[in-house]
Amino acid sequence: MSGKEGENATQCCPPFDPAPWDEKEVAWQDKLFIKESVPQFMHIPLPGVFARAVGRMWGKIEAADARPDTKDFLMLAYDPSPWKSELYINSTKEIPGAENVRLSGNYLTKVFDGPYNAVPKWIKAMDRYVADSGRKLEKYYFYFTTCPKCARLYGHNYVVLFAKVA
Repeated sequence: MSGKEGENATQCCPPFDPAPWDEKEVAWQDKLFIKESVPQFMHIPLPGVFARAVGRMWGKIEAADARPDTKDFLMLAYDPSPWKSELYINSTKEIPGAENVRLSGNYLTKVFDGPYNAVPKWIKAMDRYVADSGRKLEKYYFYFTTCPKCARLYGHNYVVLFAKVA
């Protein structure tokens, strides 16, 4: 819980506006993130493991006073296999004791809304979007914009797919 008065008093995640993210192209040059790997089973995080990893990562960012502005916050997930996910949270400076990584490249984005079991359908739609752009897909990152509790509260489970393209 955010502890804020008023609109955010009952949720931890700010409302998400999909308009700035839907069908856009983003160019990054050395965008700074910290990274942590999380075990999963068939692309589903093990109970509690995901939340603990995010908590550890955010704790390191706060301890280093490297929090991005709320409007700039990104937490991306990349699944190199059904058994492992890589989490990335952006930071404003390198974090001691964390795996600091920099992402560069061009990314096409598209916003989806719905249950997580729709991810295969979203990937197919994103594949079409990338193909229609005439670009070549390199890899996907998922930006889960709110936690499950806040998604239920808002009535939307927005997910932004970032397709790194060549």
